[in-house]
Amino acid sequence: MNKEQVKGNLEKAAGKAQRKLGEALGSEKHQYEGAKKEVKGSKEKTKGNIKDTVNH
Repeated sequence: MNKEQVKGNLEKAAGKAQRKLGEALGSEKHQYEGAKKEVKGSKEKTKGNIKDTVNH
């Protein structure tokens, strides 16, 4: 697992937690920001997956 994959997983997990908190609090802002972080994390992980595939 490379740096991008780890960073992506962490960002995605943080986003999911923030989105769930937003749902529990009824805060659309937190839901939106959390979803945005999840997408950013997924993109970072995909970037890492591509690098990993190319390097092996």
